[in-house]
Formats: sequence, structure tokens, C-alpha cells
Amino acid sequence: QVQLVESGGGSVQPGGSLRLSCTVSTMVFEMYTMDWYRQAPGKQRERVATITNYYTTDYTDSAKGRFTISRDNAKNTVFLQMDSLEPEDTAVYYCATNLGGHLYWGQGTQVTVSS
Repeated sequence: QVQLVESGGGSVQPGGSLRLSCTVSTMVFEMYTMDWYRQAPGKQRERVATITNYYTTDYTDSAKGRFTISRDNAKNTVFLQMDSLEPEDTAVYYCATNLGGHLYWGQGTQVTVSS
């Protein structure tokens, strides 16, 4: 059973930064494509960023230029560096990975951007 554990959320003022981490319990993390999603109150969960096992990255339009996804295979960890945060970024952030058509999720970490 693959387990994903996020950390690094919190409260920050507009324009601030946060770095989220997600550690995955697996022996083959380097083979996984990893995603970050978020879900704001009253909205559907949406994908924010993806990093493949070849380190190719992809971002949703709202994240481009402000967020950076990266990974450390030695630590089984994927990161999401979020800069220039806006109130609209307030959400629960989840990491996820698709294994054999099944999406595995972490428990989520709250990010609140408010003055």
C-alpha cells in the first residue's frame, strides 16, 4: 500500500511563499509521475502541477511562473515551491500519483493566503 504524506502548509500574506513537501512510501519512487492538486472551498479539486519520472514538468495556467514542482528521488519526496501567493491560492493541497489507473492521495495540507 502506497502512502503519501504532505507537509509544509500554513498561513501566509499575499505575495508570500510556501514550500510543500510530499513523501511517498515506496521502493520505486523514481519511477512515479507525481502530481499536486488543490481544492478550494466549494470548488472541484484541480491539478496544479506534474513532474514525471524524467523530470518533465507541467503546470496549470494559474501556477505557471509562480509555482515550481521538483523532486528528490533519494528522499522519496516531491516538492511544490509556491511564490507570489494570492488569496485565490487558498485551498487544501494534495499530492497524488496514478498507479495502474488508481489515484493514490495524501491527506492534504491547508494553505491559507490572507492579509
